[in-house]
Parts: sequence; C-alpha cells; structure tokens
Amino acid sequence: MKLKLAARVNKSVSYILPAPIKGLNMRDSLADMDAGYAIVMDNYMPQDTKVALRKGYIKYAELDEKICTLAEYKAGDTNSFFAVAAGKLYNVSSRKNIYAYDAVSFSNSYCRTQQYKNYLYFVNGSDTPKVYYQDESGAEHFEDWGFSAENLNATRIAGVSLSKQRLWFIESGSLKVWYPATAGNISGPLNCFDLSQIARFGGELRAVANWTQDGGQGIDDLTVFITSEGEALVYAGSDINNAATWKLSGSYKISRPIGYNCLVPYQGDVVIISEDGYVPLSKALPLEQANASQIAFSDSIRGLILSRTARNLNRYGWQGIIYSRGGYALFNVPVSNQYEQHVINVNTGAWCRFTGIRSHCWGIYNQKLYFGADKGIFLFDEGYSDDGVEISGCVEQAYNNLGSNSIKKIQLLNPRTKSSSGYSLVIYTNMDMENRKVNYKENLADSSLHKWNETKWSSSAAPAGIRWGAAESTTIRSQWIANSSTGYKASVVFKTKTKGNLIEWYETGIRYETGSGVL
Repeated sequence: MKLKLAARVNKSVSYILPAPIKGLNMRDSLADMDAGYAIVMDNYMPQDTKVALRKGYIKYAELDEKICTLAEYKAGDTNSFFAVAAGKLYNVSSRKNIYAYDAVSFSNSYCRTQQYKNYLYFVNGSDTPKVYYQDESGAEHFEDWGFSAENLNATRIAGVSLSKQRLWFIESGSLKVWYPATAGNISGPLNCFDLSQIARFGGELRAVANWTQDGGQGIDDLTVFITSEGEALVYAGSDINNAATWKLSGSYKISRPIGYNCLVPYQGDVVIISEDGYVPLSKALPLEQANASQIAFSDSIRGLILSRTARNLNRYGWQGIIYSRGGYALFNVPVSNQYEQHVINVNTGAWCRFTGIRSHCWGIYNQKLYFGADKGIFLFDEGYSDDGVEISGCVEQAYNNLGSNSIKKIQLLNPRTKSSSGYSLVIYTNMDMENRKVNYKENLADSSLHKWNETKWSSSAAPAGIRWGAAESTTIRSQWIANSSTGYKASVVFKTKTKGNLIEWYETGIRYETGSGVL
C-alpha cells in the first residue's frame, strides 16, 4: 500500500491593529514600544478614537516683509489684530483694510506683548517700549510706554508679564525686573526688584509667571521668576512693597528656558519651553500644594526636543500657544532655516508633529489661529491644503508582533478610513526595525491607481506599497491591498500626499501566514 504525504498548509491569520491614538513616541525602545504609539507622526493628529490629517491654511494678508510678531488687542466687543514686520506696525484686523502706523517704528521686529486693562504693551530689548490703546471715542493711540525710573535704560526692556495686578518688565542682560510703584498703574514711576543677591546660579532673568495652585486667580497665587540658568524663584504675597507679606517660598533648579517667549499659561498652570522639553511648573516644582498639570509632560517626545535644542537654541521662533478651538497646544520650533511644530492633544496628552509650515510667529485673533510667514499672514486650520499645495502626511506605527511571536508573511492590508473626497494612499509594512521608504502618491485622480478586484496583485510594480484611490465616503471605507513582507514584528506605514481631503484613519486589518514555510 502506497502512502500519500499530506501537504501542510500555512494558516492564514487575521489581525486588527488600531490607529496609533497615543501619538508620537521618541522615548521608548523600538522593541518595547506600546502598540498604541507611532515612531513617526507627521501632519496627522491623534484624537480620542482615530487619527486625522491636519487641516491646512489659506492666505489672510499679503505683505512684502517677514512677519515677526502677531498680537491681539481686546477692548469690549471689538478686537484688533496687529503685526510687526520690517520695523513697521500694521493693523491687520480686516484683511480688506490693512494699514501701517507711519509714526511707529521698531529697530527689532521680534516683540513680546502683554495686555493689561485696555493697554497693549510692546517690548523688544532694543527700543523704548510702546503701548497701544483706544480711548472712549474709539480713537487709536500708539505711544511710548509712559513709565520711568532712575538708572533704567528703557531700551533694555526685553520681556513683559503680568502678576499680582502688576506689570513686570524684564531688563535684558541682568537679574533686574521693574514694576509699577503702585499696583494697577499703567504709567508712572517704576521700582526695581534685583534678584542678583538671591539667584544662586547667576545668568539673567528670562520670564515672570503668575502661577496659581487652585486653577484661578486667588490669594494663593504665586509669582515665579525664572532665570536663564534654570532657576525658579517662587514668591508668595500680594504686595512686593510689603516685606511682611512678600516672601521667598523657595528656589528650585529646573530645565533652562529658551528665550523670553518661554512661557505658555494654561488653566492656572504655566508650561515652560525648556532645553529638556515642555514642562508645566506643577511638574517641575516640588511644592506639596501643586496640582497635577492639565497638560501632559512632553516626556514621550523628549528625544525629538533634545535633537532640536542641541543646535537651535539661539534661533528666533521658539513659541508656544494654546489653540482652544482646535483642542491642542502648538509649540513652534526653528530647525535650521525651517520650522516644525510639536503639537499635543490637550485632552489625551498625545503628541504629533506638523511639517511644511514656515511660521516665524503665531497668534490668536477672534479665537482663530494665524501664523506669520516670509511675506504675509496665513489663517491656519482652514481648508484641506497648504495655500493650494498638497499636505504630506506620514505615520509609522510602533513595531508589533501582531499577536504571534512566530515569523510571519504579511500578505494583505486593509486600512479603514473615512474621507471627504477621493484620495491616494501608500501603505506598507516595515519589518524588524528596517527603514524602507516608499514615496508618496499625489491625489491626481489617476485612472491607473490600483483597486481591489480591478488589477491583479502580480501586476503591481510595487506590491510593498500599493497606491490606491479611495472613493469619497461618509462611512468607514474597507478595502484590502496587497502587501509582501516577512519578519517577526511589523510597523504599518501610512502615507498620503493630498489636497482637498479630510482623512480619518481608525484601524488596519492585517492578514498574514505564520510558520517556517513562509520564507
């Protein structure tokens, strides 16, 4: 009797991999990273249940100079919007009626601003500080600041903050801060508070923060003075002129701040832009009364931040801004001669990175987000292209064994997405920490795009990165795409280069074979 050998068939396994809603991770080992993270997340935002392509921007105002400062002025029901460029001040409140103030000039267009009452102050460390206000009739005034003090060179005022119903003016190159002799004053004599006898590490003063421990303005508010050497001097009390109530609560060593624009106030806490990351004071200062921060600490992207601060500390452009309408905080980062933005979902603490946005400064006007570019101002979070140019998005998920420690051959991928219109996609898997790159495919409505059941797998010139056109859909789109890669751990790479689309990615179906016969 002749025996027949039974053919052994590899078993096909189906696996569902959620989109990486935990966001960008540049802290953990590639081998140990949680599957909910991504090792690259550019121009895609991690949200509560999905990952979505960021919106784009449109031209708001065209100017012939680089925009270095944006500032909003609030007075009653009417807000005004200002830009500083090439030493000139522009009113850009209406895109149809932009005008410059001929009597106002700056030798340094990078200004710090602070509004107190109905007065908006501009300081830059090079010029006498300026103040803008509107009188009761609505007439505009732009004047020198109106403060004075003996032994003060007003052109050295480089920073301005508000705490304890007082304006605090920072003198560059020193540990001196100047404040109105009487709380609430918007002009008049200034007193000097010299921290050189108290600061243990020297340096110069960079910022003054009003920090509360109860989430609002109250009697437990503290005033924090932050030096260039990363020393935080915390003072309690409401009246600096009263030694009985004004006292030093502590001196703490923290990360060194970056520039005079290093503070981002949010919900009673204060985030410091520092060499080691974006750190809330409630995380940095070991006070027993400190509340937990309402913004996640940037530990998960610390590697990215360290790579940027290593070479770009002294470049202009470092800035943080809270964009409540979008639900995120954005940190502008100069990188060589370009910029990138580190963005955190303030509800979940998940990070991502925006690229392709050349933004010298950012500002909020009427709750909308704007940035200043080389020759104009752009309205951000508007439309689905970057002023008519495609938005390039890339996500590389954390490496995952897909439920099996065996070697596996991944044959099919099924990205489940929604889109506002058709788009093209490159999706493939990198295996075992490899770093293959497959180019984007632009959204050109190309009839040669490969779709399931329209073209055989073997006819694709690039089976590792099938380019496909997803039809417009208000429901989740499910479509299997050929893939060919072998290894133990897989990273799903999801790339788009498109305009005119709102793309939302929920999960990816994966089908693979396991066993020794897959090689």
